[in-house]
Amino acid sequence: MGRGRQKAKATKQARDMKYFSPSTDYSALQRELRGPDSRPSSQHSEPVEPDYSEYADKYADDLEDDGEDTGSRRTG
Repeated sequence: MGRGRQKAKATKQARDMKYFSPSTDYSALQRELRGPDSRPSSQHSEPVEPDYSEYADKYADDLEDDGEDTGSRRTG
């Protein structure tokens, strides 16, 4: 197939795809995008923050500071 015929065929295919408008079932598309188990109200819920309370007791000694400078900083 020559370049002219190949280009004409590609142009025809592109034009057919551009102007092809099948009937769209928007309710089926919505069901497909929603998924089987999801509810519409749960899609916009706030993310759940993890519980860090078990670490609060573990690292409480590191956080306790009475505000005094212990002189552990280097001055240079």
